[in-house]
Amino acid sequence: MEIKLCGFRREEDIVCANKVLPDYIGFVLAKSKRRVAPKELEKLTEILDKRIKSVGVFVNEDISEVLELSKFLQVIQLHGDENEEYIKALKKVFKGEIWKAVRAKTPKDIEDACCGSADRILIDSFVANAYGGTGKALDCNTVRNAEITKPFFIAGGLNTENIVSAIKETSPFGVDISSGIERNDFKDAKKINEIIAIIRRI
Repeated sequence: MEIKLCGFRREEDIVCANKVLPDYIGFVLAKSKRRVAPKELEKLTEILDKRIKSVGVFVNEDISEVLELSKFLQVIQLHGDENEEYIKALKKVFKGEIWKAVRAKTPKDIEDACCGSADRILIDSFVANAYGGTGKALDCNTVRNAEITKPFFIAGGLNTENIVSAIKETSPFGVDISSGIERNDFKDAKKINEIIAIIRRI
């Protein structure tokens, strides 16, 4: 089970991540309360343990801007309305992995995302007029009823209380956690340690 912790924006959060070593740390590079400025991204990725892969989360960003920031990243995660042409253009230049998020309202939404050329998909909860990071719990039934042909992560309101059941119900390749490891809108070391321990016991 791979683990991605997302929405990191402070040096003390990176210090905490370096102690527990998730597989990925996500940096939000789109309009969000968790947004990281480009200069901060450079600083944070410099102190991130090299065993942890850095993921940049973008929403409908110009390709030129994505590629400019990609020098700090091992993974590009597209969380907006980016189409197949957009993904293929990135793949011509970026040598890391590209993930495509799908805000799954129906199983078909997931199946359609699997038809694209992204390396992996990230299945998030559907919230109208929002591109993620809402904390709304994922509908596991939607995931179970889809024919999924790519490695996939689940996201959406995952926390210490529901992570075990979500994993058992959907059998994902990995999990992506953000709001579930926060207290007062900031990452919380105690919550990070707790959820990492729970996942690694499964």
